[in-house]
Amino acid sequence: MRERGRGEGLRNDEVTVPRHRRLRLVSIAVLALLLLAAAFLWHNPYALISGDFTRQRIAAGLSKAGVRIGDDHWVYAYGDDAPPGAPTVVMLHGFTGSKENWFPVARLLRELYRVVVPDLPGWGESNRIDGADYGFLAQSGRVARFLDTVSPNEPVVLLGHSMGGGVAALTAARHPARVARVGLIDAAGVRFDDNRFGIEVLAGKNPFAVYDEASLQRYLDTVFFNEAAKPTIPWPADRIYIARRREDAAFEQRVLDRIGRGDERFLPGEDAANIRQPTLLLWCRQDAVIDASALALYARRIPQARRVMLDGCGHMSILEKPEAVAGAVVELIEQD
Repeated sequence: MRERGRGEGLRNDEVTVPRHRRLRLVSIAVLALLLLAAAFLWHNPYALISGDFTRQRIAAGLSKAGVRIGDDHWVYAYGDDAPPGAPTVVMLHGFTGSKENWFPVARLLRELYRVVVPDLPGWGESNRIDGADYGFLAQSGRVARFLDTVSPNEPVVLLGHSMGGGVAALTAARHPARVARVGLIDAAGVRFDDNRFGIEVLAGKNPFAVYDEASLQRYLDTVFFNEAAKPTIPWPADRIYIARRREDAAFEQRVLDRIGRGDERFLPGEDAANIRQPTLLLWCRQDAVIDASALALYARRIPQARRVMLDGCGHMSILEKPEAVAGAVVELIEQD
């Protein structure tokens, strides 16, 4: 057989056959991966949304961890990029929310402070125990134990949004050794001026309930004022999210019955009179959930609190105005 000379190339038929084979193998591999992904999503459709949450966490520069405290398994995001000795800032989400709501603020704070952003027990990736109490008071006790675990040597800066604000207020009042400073952001727990949301809650309804496309849009329109900040949920993620919220409907109703109509619905505001720590009260003037009148009610009980009223945002200030929220938190921490 004659050896091919250095200057001679491959014939066309010698090139095209291997290339076709490679393309066919690649196509088969891609199809196999697509089928595998489809099978995975068929058995665990919420993985599509979880994957986007992972993307958000990575974009915010945060890591993820978990810890078991008694019967509760906490999942939390955290950032340890701050200088040694920097304060720890713990952020609590609201009703129907999750740790991801805080990521835009956490991203802005993580190089200044150690940040810890948990899913409260019963919500997000943390566990939920059938029949357990997830009201304000029970959650504040859980949060105090969580703070003992994630910051055993130093009290933390505790931030709470909406329901998480009520939990933060109780934690600061009843566990003062664990909380150095507290920020109540659009916080629940006081009898604010009547609005549609509050009236529906008192009537036994869940204004946040999501069970179809129309109720999903109503939910987003209620919590957001700034159209530019309102998230879009494309197909099929919208169907997956709606299905999850349907599954959670009974749990949401039980929690809302406790924190919105039960005996402890105003307990955070009552106990706020015992908060002695430096405090931030931050609201959005266009909040259609916890009316902005709540700021003044909390301020009467916490006279040392710094008050911040933002314009152009609704209930989700931490997503609509993260820079303003982060700036107010920095002032809370750095003030004498």
